[in-house]
Amino acid sequence: MLYSEIVMDHFRNPRNVGEIENPDGVGEVGNAKCGDIMKIYLRIEDDVIIDVRFKTFGCASAIASSSMATEMIKGKSVQEAAELTNKAVAQALDGLPPVKMHCSVLAEEAITKALNDYLGKKGRPLLPERNQNQLAHDHGNR
Repeated sequence: MLYSEIVMDHFRNPRNVGEIENPDGVGEVGNAKCGDIMKIYLRIEDDVIIDVRFKTFGCASAIASSSMATEMIKGKSVQEAAELTNKAVAQALDGLPPVKMHCSVLAEEAITKALNDYLGKKGRPLLPERNQNQLAHDHGNR
């Protein structure tokens, strides 16, 4: 399986690895078929993500997707982060093999769950959560 140089860089040198103590939002997702587990931690001030960390148990694509997704939402508003799609993550990685697209879906799902954790604590309306099958279908990445 061939990976882009960007995927390999984010796999070998992942950005934003770790946990945030007392995070403002946490989202954890997993894929029963492949065993990947992804957990995203958010620190948010004035509705802006000032820090984001992740812990991922999975393949190179899962780790690279987590790393890239955290880079893409750091410094963004909650609303901007909510608009991140798995397709955008995959494109930023210069593509993922079709059988690995689910890894970028996990990143989108984990971020949405973490944002919803934050919004729920604030008593604000939650973002719609789509499952992996909906995301894969919506983006034609099955």
